[in-house]
Amino acid sequence: MKKVRRILLYLGLAIILLVGIGLIFPTWTPAIKGENSISELKQVEINGIGHELMIRGQDKNNPVVIFVHGGPGVPEIPYVTKYQDELEKHFTIVHYDERATGKSYHFGEDYSNLTSDLLVKDLLVLTDYISDRLDKKKVILMGHSFGTYIATLAAHQAPEKYEAYIGIGQMADTVESELDALNYMIDQAKSSGNTTDVQHLQGLTDKIQSGEQLAPRDYLRKYGGAARLIDEATDIRDGFLFGPEYNLLDIIRFYRGLFYSQDTLLKPAMDNPLPTLVTKLDLPVYFIMGKYDYMTTANSANNYLEKLEAPHKELIQYDQSAHYPQFEEKDKFSQWMIDTFAQ
Repeated sequence: MKKVRRILLYLGLAIILLVGIGLIFPTWTPAIKGENSISELKQVEINGIGHELMIRGQDKNNPVVIFVHGGPGVPEIPYVTKYQDELEKHFTIVHYDERATGKSYHFGEDYSNLTSDLLVKDLLVLTDYISDRLDKKKVILMGHSFGTYIATLAAHQAPEKYEAYIGIGQMADTVESELDALNYMIDQAKSSGNTTDVQHLQGLTDKIQSGEQLAPRDYLRKYGGAARLIDEATDIRDGFLFGPEYNLLDIIRFYRGLFYSQDTLLKPAMDNPLPTLVTKLDLPVYFIMGKYDYMTTANSANNYLEKLEAPHKELIQYDQSAHYPQFEEKDKFSQWMIDTFAQ
């Protein structure tokens, strides 16, 4: 009995030790070979608060891309190892965890002032930092999902800072997009003979039409309106658990920031959709949309782009993708980026 207790004690201590190491182990981003390469993961003070930045590329002379993640509150650094390798040969890619998100969530910090406008200000300050750091007059601005809301507003306020704006899964008229999504799910449920889902979804019409509610994301995933060629949930989970950029404490930060950011930022963005805020962008604009994207629909993005004034504007649809065309058809997306900006 004493021997069993001793074994259990040692096992418990080992578990505590492993958990403690997992909570605090140093994080990094893998090195990139080359005399002029860059691979950095570090905290930088941006607009008065620490932001986690990851900068990666084979040659610092290449064009620079600042990537604004979605969510709100969902970092996209966990996807990088799997999907960014080709882009790093031709671009220097800057990812950052936004204020109150991921590694940029700080316990004890007061986030009561968190707004989309504040995130835009953070992005503009970050852009100046990166432009100075990498000696660039202009950089390429790229947003994904909710990141397009922040990036579009930044491009509108300071177009002189950016060579072009790329919106992947571009937000537009939120109610229009959500109704597109609802009708898609109802059609898919009818096709599959799922009358229970049909009745439930039809019952949401009034709330979605009034802007009180988003189309339920669990049903969108069930019916292929979120991702089709990748498992985005598994990818981000594996990136968090097995990638070197985050430790267990960062995962706790992620969940704390996710819930707070979504509760704080989503409803104001729904009440103030981009077409009512930005009608003109003084730089080239590209919307990259998946044909099967019903998180932010190609129909609503195209309607927005038709009304948007810009010196050059283009909607590019990926016919095999949903909400993640840059990952679902990564070779096609990488080649488009190279052909458009790196030649």
